Amino acid sequence: MLLTCQSVSKSLGDRTLFEGVSFTLHPRDKVGLIGPNGVGKSTLLKILAGMEHADDGQVEVRKGTKLVYLAQAESFNDADTVLEAALKLLADEPLDEAAKLAAAQVWLGRIGFADMGQRVQTLSGGWRKRLAIAAQLAREPDILLLDEPTNHLDMDGIWWLEDTLKSASFAFVVISHDRAFLNSVTTRTMEINDCFEGSLYAQDVPYTAFMEQRDGYLETQQIRRDNLANKVRREVEWLKAGVKARTTKQTARIKETLRLQEELSGLKSRTKEAKKVEIEFEDTERKTKRLVVLHNVEKSFDDKCLFKGLDLTLKPGMRLGLLGRNGSGKSSLLRLIGAMDAPTMGTVTLARGVRIATFDQNRQLLDPEQTLRQALAPSGGDAVIYRDELIHVASWAKRLRFRSDQLQAAVKRLSGGEQARILIGRLMLESADVLLLDEPTNDLDIPSIEVLEDALVTFPGAVVLVTHDREMLDRVSTVLLALDGKGTATAYADLAQWQADQKATLAPKKEIKKDVNKEEQQTEVKKEKVKLTYKLQREFDLMEQTILEAETELETLQNNPVDATAGQAFTDYCAALGAAQERVDTLYARWAELEAMQQGMSA
Repeated sequence: MLLTCQSVSKSLGDRTLFEGVSFTLHPRDKVGLIGPNGVGKSTLLKILAGMEHADDGQVEVRKGTKLVYLAQAESFNDADTVLEAALKLLADEPLDEAAKLAAAQVWLGRIGFADMGQRVQTLSGGWRKRLAIAAQLAREPDILLLDEPTNHLDMDGIWWLEDTLKSASFAFVVISHDRAFLNSVTTRTMEINDCFEGSLYAQDVPYTAFMEQRDGYLETQQIRRDNLANKVRREVEWLKAGVKARTTKQTARIKETLRLQEELSGLKSRTKEAKKVEIEFEDTERKTKRLVVLHNVEKSFDDKCLFKGLDLTLKPGMRLGLLGRNGSGKSSLLRLIGAMDAPTMGTVTLARGVRIATFDQNRQLLDPEQTLRQALAPSGGDAVIYRDELIHVASWAKRLRFRSDQLQAAVKRLSGGEQARILIGRLMLESADVLLLDEPTNDLDIPSIEVLEDALVTFPGAVVLVTHDREMLDRVSTVLLALDGKGTATAYADLAQWQADQKATLAPKKEIKKDVNKEEQQTEVKKEKVKLTYKLQREFDLMEQTILEAETELETLQNNPVDATAGQAFTDYCAALGAAQERVDTLYARWAELEAMQQGMSA
């Protein structure tokens, strides 16, 4: 075996992170380490790496084993070139300079760096992460410890890392919230959680199969707890009957009862239901069918065109997932939709009074010097207003799974996942028609991600989502839009369709170009065939207002019913109500017809 972790415990202040953690690591082990935020996953990884000390227990690494640690946040000198930064991480390796240079160049090339003389300060977050991964792999580890390696990586980067880890000859332990990634690269899963004896539950299966076995184990523990509780109750009743320890047998039974009570107490503590963050977004109940309309939109920076000719209509119930490499324009498109930036060409039209709420992956909306209490109640005071209800900030914090002793902590002292939950809480306080979310899953634990997915799926308004979490994209999105960063935006029904298309790009370029030109020619013909006349276009432009007026008339009738005993008045009312409903239905059908014609024109 390469590494042994024996009865390791760690506390922060008076809070126990984990207690009695034990496991072994063998050559080629591929381990996923999961658990809720705050249970000490990153701390355990640092203890394994020798960067932190355990309170109790020990970690033994086999002599001659090279252990390499990849942190969540990389630290480079921005003035260095990519190659210089990698070589600095190789400085202590027992290799000559030529071997170090060769190793750095090989791994930087494999991960996609074409220009190794590029300055670190010019790299995006995703490329900085690639640099960190390549530099650590160049050290040729026997054990690699990775803490959230997919954060900030685009899909290409994640796929490359998956292929590398799946074929790796070294052992690794990876902390990740990316369920698809865990299923792809791991063959063993360990969860740190105080609901398990020894704070750890492990099975030799990937994530999804692990969760099934975990649920079965917890159900068994629940049954065991209930059976033990019944047994303890009977023994306590026996004691209450006034039995005295006059015989050796009675004395032994009393001791056994006390032992059972202690065992039951431990089981109750471990099997208590873990609290999840409660997420539910509030919509404005707006009836407008078109919330945001982009027409012939282009966005360019200097000589680089990110996308052009983009036509997009956001409607209630639509959940748009954005795909593309880092720098392809996903965040730029979010900013256009949110009216935070202007297009280079084309128009972005927002429905009158539309409300848009935004989640920023850079967390620029957070003041690091504020306390958690202040950050959770941005309007000031000791309470927030949620769904017209006044909620004390302490209760609001509890709903977002914060502890009461954290309320006075500075935001800068909170973990990335905790900061993400603050921003999600702020979104919940905004009554919105459109939610724009830029990498909301970064640093969130898996239970929180799953609750967030539920909230987005049930949100009545429109959602635009940028995330590298493939499970979330597949579950939440009703349509996907892929940006290639070279001017083209392509719609897909699901992630599998996009992935298949990505593989198709391996076909000869001449053939692909020919197909694209043919499709463009067909599209131009289609545009000419279905171009709206001036009269139809004007009808289409006024349709939203016409429908709103018709719905207002219908709502007025519905809110002022006539008594059924009112004779002719009731008959007239029913006729008017039916006519109003029919008019609304007819207008919606006509709108759909006109919209189909217009979409055909811009397909």
